[in-house]
Amino acid sequence: MRDYRQFYINGEWVDPVTPNDFDVINPATEEVCAQISLGSEADVNNAVAAARAAFESFSRTSRQERIDLLESCAEVYQKYYNDIGEAIREEMGAPQKLAAGAQAFCGLGHLQEAAKILKTFEFEEELGKHRLFKEPIGVCGLITPWNWPVNQISCKVAPALAVGCTMVLKPSEVAPLSAYLFARVMHEAGVPAGVFNMVNGDGPVVGTALSGHPEVDMMSFTGSTRAGTLVAQNAAPTVKRVSQELGGKSPNIILDDADLERAVTRGVKHMYLNTGQSCNAPSRMLVPAAKLAEAEAIAAKVTESVVVGDPAAEGTTMGPVVSEVQFNKIQGLLEAGVSEGARVVTGGPGRPEGLDKGYFIRPTVFSGANNEMTIAREEIFGPVLTMIPYDSEEEAIRIANDTPYGLAGYVQSGDIDHARDVASKIRAGNVHINGAAGGFDVPFGGYKQSGNGREWGSHGFTDFLELKVVLGHNA
Repeated sequence: MRDYRQFYINGEWVDPVTPNDFDVINPATEEVCAQISLGSEADVNNAVAAARAAFESFSRTSRQERIDLLESCAEVYQKYYNDIGEAIREEMGAPQKLAAGAQAFCGLGHLQEAAKILKTFEFEEELGKHRLFKEPIGVCGLITPWNWPVNQISCKVAPALAVGCTMVLKPSEVAPLSAYLFARVMHEAGVPAGVFNMVNGDGPVVGTALSGHPEVDMMSFTGSTRAGTLVAQNAAPTVKRVSQELGGKSPNIILDDADLERAVTRGVKHMYLNTGQSCNAPSRMLVPAAKLAEAEAIAAKVTESVVVGDPAAEGTTMGPVVSEVQFNKIQGLLEAGVSEGARVVTGGPGRPEGLDKGYFIRPTVFSGANNEMTIAREEIFGPVLTMIPYDSEEEAIRIANDTPYGLAGYVQSGDIDHARDVASKIRAGNVHINGAAGGFDVPFGGYKQSGNGREWGSHGFTDFLELKVVLGHNA
């Protein structure tokens, strides 16, 4: 069992001010796989003090120094790559291929991309006789989730380092193992003491202390919309910047001119990626009413080919959801779907056959749903697809936008111009046409209650920068 009870503060591994052991559960076995300590306000104060002290010197480092630092982080990360993938499998149940091939890979990708961008990023701009400077905002509080744990850490830490900020990270207490290894990477890569700090803990204690701290200049939060609003409320009295990447209930519009077999297959597979635990999952599939029965048959065939089981086993394509809390929530929503009149095409409440231990969910397709049902409104965050029929393209667009969220949208069509026209009418931060995916250089974030600000690529630098205009600089 892993013993990860120390925090990383001011360049050292330190014991918590007050020990508060917490068991980390492997969701595939329901057994304890590690112990961490939940931090306190005193631990946050120590970490913020270290970050504040380090900011004066780190904010004035040269571009080349920070490029070298990011490249060193990427080099050391590769040494830990397999260990990080294994930790992700263990802490949140991702199948090994996904844990290493996508989850761990994202952590490396953001470090490499930030170093690349930094080489040409413009920190100064001429405005006639004046000059605009882009300067690091200061001490940053970073709160990250359990579903793509190291991806969300790296896409915040990398740009913060790149522009010269210092930071305190609070990873999810549910899946903290990869974060601990990430902190080791930072240490071995030579990140100066106090620049990167990590304190484990829960939201009500450590998250609240961090977001309300007067010496923290900005908060970058990824997680549920409910928790994100609490972070913003805690941050408001100190008028700090808050960047949020929150929930989603993304529509996937299959247009009448799409290749139905390919479009439905692609949408179902994407929905089940990471056991449906992605904020941009295409969880509402909008299908022409005349083609609904055919689409249901395709969705059922794809769903029944999913191999649910031990994430460490060869051939497993879907692992468990992350925790008992999530398992119970999803079971309740599955039952709500049935009671509200949606038709179960395949799956439904209960455990998959033969899996009596672990937080495994039956991959489920509901159909004949309408957009007022609970399963069409709430972010389920599990392998549950809701199919909604529509009669006209205008109705499909209306249904797509009839949600408090606006993180992602998906459009399937045989005509790229047609798809782009529909995409232009969807109120979301990312719209994917025919399964297209972005790289590390493409901004990620949403409209409405899916958050504000953007992460990834050069746009991800923006939230960590303040603008200063020096008037008459060239007079």
